[in-house]
Amino acid sequence: MSGAQTLRALVNERLAAAAEDIFVLIERTIAEYEEELCRSKQENQRKQQHVRTHTGEKPFRCQTCNKTFTQKINLDGHVRRHTGEKPYSCATCEKTFTRKDLLNLHMRVHTGERPFNCTVCNKTFNQKAILNLHTRTHTGEKPFRCQTCNKTFTYKNSLARHVRIHTGEKPYSCATCEKKDFGDKSTLNSHMRTHTGHKPYSCTTCEKAFSRKRKLNLHMRTHTGERPYNCTVCNKTFTQKGHLDTHMRVHTGEKPYSCTTCEKTSHKLTHTGERPYSCTTCKKTFTRKDNLDSHMRVHTGEKLYSCQTCNKTFTQKISLDKHVRTHTGEKPYSCTTCKKTFARKDVLGSHIRTHTGEKPFQCQTCNKTFTHKTSLDRHVRRHTGEKPYNCTACNKTFNQKGILDIHMRTHTGEKPYNCTACNKTFNQKCILDIHMRTHTGEKPYSCTTCEKTFARKSTLAHHRTTHTGEKPLSGAED
Repeated sequence: MSGAQTLRALVNERLAAAAEDIFVLIERTIAEYEEELCRSKQENQRKQQHVRTHTGEKPFRCQTCNKTFTQKINLDGHVRRHTGEKPYSCATCEKTFTRKDLLNLHMRVHTGERPFNCTVCNKTFNQKAILNLHTRTHTGEKPFRCQTCNKTFTYKNSLARHVRIHTGEKPYSCATCEKKDFGDKSTLNSHMRTHTGHKPYSCTTCEKAFSRKRKLNLHMRTHTGERPYNCTVCNKTFTQKGHLDTHMRVHTGEKPYSCTTCEKTSHKLTHTGERPYSCTTCKKTFTRKDNLDSHMRVHTGEKLYSCQTCNKTFTQKISLDKHVRTHTGEKPYSCTTCKKTFARKDVLGSHIRTHTGEKPFQCQTCNKTFTHKTSLDRHVRRHTGEKPYNCTACNKTFNQKGILDIHMRTHTGEKPYNCTACNKTFNQKCILDIHMRTHTGEKPYSCTTCEKTFARKSTLAHHRTTHTGEKPLSGAED
């Protein structure tokens, strides 16, 4: 090859290399420009989206229902509600979603990731939105207001449900029983599980299953002991917001629910006699669902509530609360007439009737009235002859639980009542009371004829026959 040819080949080679470098540089410049253009476009889109939060502009419209959106991505997700398309699938359980962000949130159910932390109580959440809602339980913020009655709510869906109380709207209907209409979708979903028996929410501690997430959350507090709702007056804590609201009325005296029949504020179905909740085991009926739930534990033997002091367990939370007061001595219920205090609200209610003379419980057979419901129940058994309480030792039956308890002591030999003066023991409180009078000299029973006094009622009855000439009755009460 000549020198000229060699030179030409060298020049061509270098020109080709230079051209290739130029093309690479041009391609890189174009790519960088396109990337910058894309960033600029995205930035402009973000600015436009942000501006719409001020202007309220919603340029993207659904062609099916005319709903409008500020962002195209939100419109796309909405359209899938109409088409039913769910293009995003969970690789673990194959559940499908209309939106990518919903799939990402769902994945935390499998991973257990809870990246959002409450700075007040350190509780963690798998969604930022749920943390924001939870924070309001600490701040008391209720940003959503009813335009009709001005009542405020922590959650927007709570306001939406409340508004339907005013409008009467019940847009959700059960396709199975065709009897019930519902004001919100979640209540319909819970109702549907009464047909299917499905209980998708399971306790990780005891494996008990629930048909509603809210019931699982409440149940978990029986394990954790969490009581997140605090009374600002007396610092008592509660596991449920509804229990706190009810408790606050003890301080405020508020009675917001009035009977349209008699204007009384302490009852509901006593006029109609309606008892819509029935036990599937013994067919006993109840006016309230929570009473049925408590009753079912009589059959199952389940005792969810445990005393932290003595470990005694109870089927009902209210029974535990009453029991705890035997340790603390607390008597939170006070009579406004005589200032006497009581550990239980029902005992206070019964006591108040000693001042008012009210006897609201009436026998349907003989019209006799009673101060207490238990007294009416005992009386009714005199008409029916029912003796539902059975001694497991001798099979003798009784019409009162208290009498069975006293009878059982004839088998066990138990004498739980002790005289503080002479240490003599007794199997009944009333016998101890009579015995104490031998020490105190008290004679509370007085003859209206001669004013002679006696320590025992039976002795007074016997004495009266000396005035009347009647034959004395045996077994008179003391």
